[in-house]
Amino acid sequence: MMNLSMSPISKSQWNATTARHLLNRAGFGGTSAQVDALVAMGPDGAVDYLLNYDSLPEETISDTQFDRDIRRPLNDEERSMVQQARKSNDENALAQIQKLKNERDGLDRKQAQEVQKWWLRRMIETGRPFEEKMTLFWHGHFATGYRTIEDSYHMFQQNQLFRKHATGNFSQLVMRILRDPAMLKYLDNDESRKGRPNENLARELMELFVLGEGNAYTENDIKEGARALTGYTFEDDAFKFKADQHDGETKTILGQKGEWDGDDFARIILSRKESSEFLCRKFYRFFVNDGPGMPDAKVAAVTKALAEELRKKQYEMKPVLRMLFRSQHFYDTANMGSTIKSPVQLTVQTIRELGVPPRDLSTLNSATDLMGQSLFMPPNVKGWECGQTWINTSTFFVRQNLAVYLITGKRPDAFDWDESLAHWNTSALEAAIAARTSGDASKEADALMDIALAINASTTRREQFKKYVQTLNGPLKGERLVAALCLVTAMPEYQLC
Repeated sequence: MMNLSMSPISKSQWNATTARHLLNRAGFGGTSAQVDALVAMGPDGAVDYLLNYDSLPEETISDTQFDRDIRRPLNDEERSMVQQARKSNDENALAQIQKLKNERDGLDRKQAQEVQKWWLRRMIETGRPFEEKMTLFWHGHFATGYRTIEDSYHMFQQNQLFRKHATGNFSQLVMRILRDPAMLKYLDNDESRKGRPNENLARELMELFVLGEGNAYTENDIKEGARALTGYTFEDDAFKFKADQHDGETKTILGQKGEWDGDDFARIILSRKESSEFLCRKFYRFFVNDGPGMPDAKVAAVTKALAEELRKKQYEMKPVLRMLFRSQHFYDTANMGSTIKSPVQLTVQTIRELGVPPRDLSTLNSATDLMGQSLFMPPNVKGWECGQTWINTSTFFVRQNLAVYLITGKRPDAFDWDESLAHWNTSALEAAIAARTSGDASKEADALMDIALAINASTTRREQFKKYVQTLNGPLKGERLVAALCLVTAMPEYQLC
């Protein structure tokens, strides 16, 4: 029977298995040495180490890291030239203007690819994995996509917003997202004005971001919320409130009447307890168990306890996440290996856990796209469905080939990926295996599976793998280790986290 207790896990229950589970879910996995370090900290110390990442060094991010002016608005002189060319039907001038636009489009698409690589590299190299894991969570929760926004700097800017507020106050993050140029453009609120309100942002704020679909609101609440958000737009890279486009008249939202603006609208819906319950269900599915129908009625007590803590702490998220990651329920065996690795999780965890070189970042981004998760390009405003939707015959084939590519650097026959000649020093993994076997080669197969898999492989697969390792005629080192690892990563259990 599943343990539903939110009481903290005891020190006697804390071991390499529970520490690895925490590192997988609150980050992107880690080496055996990193797992051992968490074991030594104890459960409270390990959770605090990951969550209190502000005390750890980070790579400085500059606002000038990427060009913010590729998509800058036309200045007065340029607008005048365009108007004059159109008025006079000057085909040469219009062709030149279109050529310049096409060049900017191309430059921005290239920069979007660079922003993708930059974020993937951060996830691979960061010493603050929970910060990046939460940034990824928010990217899926407040989903926007480059194909609609067509401004790489706005996507970078939004990514920075998610990182800044990753574990802070949810209410403040909601207020900031209402001022985010990428979100305002993605949901057409930049075109919403008094007399012609656009309902997209108001609808998604209620359905997908705060309350949950069909949760305690009506179509009229959406219409009134849209009126409250009129005039919320942006210029260049910054939010701008246009008072002359805002509907300042009386509105009724969730039964409350007043001359509400967008901030008032957000405060009203955040005051409903459904908002805390909705967010905590999202946390549960992302961090605990993404099985079909989860979180279900059996674990309702868990999500309600988290929601109660969230309300009690006035939407400060870190105390709630600390409560979750310390709980006995989080470490229940039914929740270990219960989550299917997202394409990004699979890619980053393989690198961080095994210590393999990252190979080529462009190739990795192409691979995650083939597996169904392209950074900055979620399929729609609902984000990625996750869970079993990650796996089908096509994506499973890519997943297996990606693992082999990362381990060997060799280009699979089926994909036009760049080969990588970077050498993988297997000594750290060899040492981790040796530490688990005390020099007994007959135990090496079990040790490697224990290191690489979140749950035990089936009895049949374990026995088959042991027999294979015996045919290698030597300890699991160098090329023998590489060959064995290619088989382990092909197991279905390797897809679980």
